[in-house]
Amino acid sequence: MKAHGFTSLTGIFLFYIILLYSQGLAFTSLQNNKFIYFEDKEYILKKGDTLVDLAVKFKLGYQALLLANPGVDPWVPPPGSKILLPYKLIVPEEFILKKENYILINLPEMRLYYFRKGTFLTFPIGIGDEGKLPPTGNYKIVRKKEKPYWYPTESIRREEPELPEVVPPGPENPMGDYALYLDKGLFAIHGTNKAYSIGRRTTHGCFRLYPEDIERLFKMVPLKTDVFVTYLPYKLAIEDNSIYLQAFPDIDKRFPDPVQYIIKRLEELTSSKGLTYRINLLTLEEVLSKPDGLIYKIGKIRKTSSSF
Repeated sequence: MKAHGFTSLTGIFLFYIILLYSQGLAFTSLQNNKFIYFEDKEYILKKGDTLVDLAVKFKLGYQALLLANPGVDPWVPPPGSKILLPYKLIVPEEFILKKENYILINLPEMRLYYFRKGTFLTFPIGIGDEGKLPPTGNYKIVRKKEKPYWYPTESIRREEPELPEVVPPGPENPMGDYALYLDKGLFAIHGTNKAYSIGRRTTHGCFRLYPEDIERLFKMVPLKTDVFVTYLPYKLAIEDNSIYLQAFPDIDKRFPDPVQYIIKRLEELTSSKGLTYRINLLTLEEVLSKPDGLIYKIGKIRKTSSSF
């Protein structure tokens, strides 16, 4: 009986460890020539479920869950049917820098990556509303604050004149319990008092995380850590001689010709390695017509001039 009980506890422990890794909640080791990580999961809807609540429950961004399940009513999804929980992602070559410790934020993906000594963590985020995205580029964390005060800017108070000049720590503070302040502008990576805002465009330029995510990040990330803010709606990977694409909506309309961008990027990825490739243009155009954040195989690599 004791052995059986021990085995059961071990099984439960392993189950949760696997679940943590599958959701990107534990550090994952970067591997050579590997760019696709984690696995999508299925969930059978229950009575009373909403996609809003499920995004919070499964620590996904709301828009990511919505995109992965087109046609599903987010407020009254049909009980008994299956939805996809989109955890699988591409970590493209351009995300992997020659640094031991840094944060990278991809705006169209609404996702933050924390890279540390050949491993990474990743979290969904809330980002700036239309016209309020921060400039892309390199920032640094210059201050860390637990229980931060929030000082609404003049522009925010013009939009919401009822706001006070300062909001103290507590349930009414939209910054949550932890904040990492950046060295440019008035931007910060912080928590939130509205978990439903993660995976949406609801901020004035800052980056919101789920409360438990920002707590973990806050405790691990040292001052002066580099933060790279990028805008990449189309992530490419070459793995096992196949070409994969993960596409997100071009929320700020910065890529007028995504096909041209993808072809150019493929040339960069293959020419330096002496490779050639073939892509399925119909598949590519279909993926780009409805970018849903899922990963699709769009072509193959060939090392000789012979045809497939």
